[in-house]
Amino acid sequence: MVRRAQPERTCVGCRRRAPASELLRIVAIGDGAGHRLRPDPTRSLPGRGANMHPDPACFALAVRRRAFGRALRITGVPDHGAVAEYVDAPTTTSGQTDRARVASKVGRPT
Repeated sequence: MVRRAQPERTCVGCRRRAPASELLRIVAIGDGAGHRLRPDPTRSLPGRGANMHPDPACFALAVRRRAFGRALRITGVPDHGAVAEYVDAPTTTSGQTDRARVASKVGRPT
């Protein structure tokens, strides 16, 4: 029985490597007003994708580090509301997450 290597990707939030099947693919959809991020759980949408653990803590780290723009090679601040709903991360209108809750998940003091 021959085992094939599974592709590995790096999470844009926590920067840990994991098999691609464990990560959520995120794509940017451009329109006249800017870019919107969309989750791509089936990994079938066209274009460049960024990979992230489907975890609110990784999502918060990616937003704080502005990692989506770099990974997807887009300028400006993308709308990440659809991804926040998908991973169940609470956001305010400014796009910032609840720091205390996120800090406790990633093991950092507030």
